[in-house]
Amino acid sequence: MPDTARDVATPRMPWAVLAACCLAMFAASSSGAARAPFLIDMARDLGTTVPMIANLMATTSVCWGVSSLFAGRWSDRIGRRPFLLGGPLGLAGCMLGVAWSPGFWGVAFWATVAGAFAGAFTGVVMAEASARTVDRQRGRALGWVMAGQSLTLLVGVPMAAFIGAGIGWRGVMEVLAVLSVAAMLGLFLTTLRPAPDAGGGGSARRGSQASALTGPVVRLLSMGTAERICFGLASVYFATFLQVTYDLTPAGVALPLALFALGNIFGTIAGGQLADRLPNRLHVFAGAMLASAVAALALFLWTPGLATTVALGFAYIFLNAIARPSLMAALANVPEEVRGTVLGLNVTSASIGWLGAAMFGGWVMAGFGFWAFGPLAAALAVVSALLALVRV
Repeated sequence: MPDTARDVATPRMPWAVLAACCLAMFAASSSGAARAPFLIDMARDLGTTVPMIANLMATTSVCWGVSSLFAGRWSDRIGRRPFLLGGPLGLAGCMLGVAWSPGFWGVAFWATVAGAFAGAFTGVVMAEASARTVDRQRGRALGWVMAGQSLTLLVGVPMAAFIGAGIGWRGVMEVLAVLSVAAMLGLFLTTLRPAPDAGGGGSARRGSQASALTGPVVRLLSMGTAERICFGLASVYFATFLQVTYDLTPAGVALPLALFALGNIFGTIAGGQLADRLPNRLHVFAGAMLASAVAALALFLWTPGLATTVALGFAYIFLNAIARPSLMAALANVPEEVRGTVLGLNVTSASIGWLGAAMFGGWVMAGFGFWAFGPLAAALAVVSALLALVRV
């Protein structure tokens, strides 16, 4: 998808809106990730097993992706604010449902519905941030919004563990409900004035899903799925990789995981700058993914010591994160009447990528060992880079 020319007069970045969108992404990501420190406690409390609690992430992810598909399409028809406000508010109610459910099936129901409400606004948040910025600001803008997901790993999960030590996992769910309400209030206050080119809400311009799925968009979505599998292979299994390779305790991986999250944040910010300042975003994406392929091979095939492996993990996730803002900005560079649909489809494709990472990662780990993660991630990174270089 070709980039447009640089705007002669670039307006100021809408920092208040971007901060509210970042908080919303943080709340959505934390709604599932914050359960990670409490798998054993939840299983004991609810009379079930740890795998059953862990598998809730899969059902949440599926509902997240399906919901985003429909929410993005309908936000183009009726406007984005119903989803920007209703999604976080519904998520808050679901967090209370999880906190107050006495048994496993109640928790499973509310956690699954929470994924649907999260999907109802995450893609729409991206569309809103895109609508309030010009093309050559969108790499940075979407990079800052996506930093909310990275902050979940760096701040959200450790903070949940710290708070949960005093108030338990149910109390943490109640705190997340308050956080979701805060995100809704932030979006309410910062979107009172419509975006300059906002569509929907009675506009005569209505895009269909078929008109959104052009060849370039399908190619970008395929690139995004491959990139998310690469990201998921590392982010889901990095702690286990360190524990198995270096015989670390759960406490021993805390600092490496914090550095890993910092690499994701720094890469996302750097990627936003490159996406807006270099002439071809897809070349940025391809270069970052090819570099991450080399880093993946080094990370999983060469393990001389813990410090080196952690440094390679930082490098791998940093390079991977550089690619994402360029991809997101290219996806956002579509007509306003289908932008919500396209960015909703992006969240759906990302959910497929996460499921693929969990599925392929588990199969490869059981059948071959962690060393095989390197060739798998490198191959997928090369495929995504080649897709980016086709007809740019």
